[in-house]
Amino acid sequence: MLLTFFLQEAPANTTNYMIAGYTVIFGLMFIYLISLLVRQRNLQKDLQVLEEIQGEGQ
Repeated sequence: MLLTFFLQEAPANTTNYMIAGYTVIFGLMFIYLISLLVRQRNLQKDLQVLEEIQGEGQ
């Protein structure tokens, strides 16, 4: 059984696995970028609130 695996005439067709791998990787990168954008937006809002609080204190 194992011997026939190594004696195949043509290499195995792994194109679908490659496409799936790239899809997963780029999907994860997209999710990470969205996460970074949301975090930046939240930090900007926090900064505005802190500046308002500081302005009221003076």
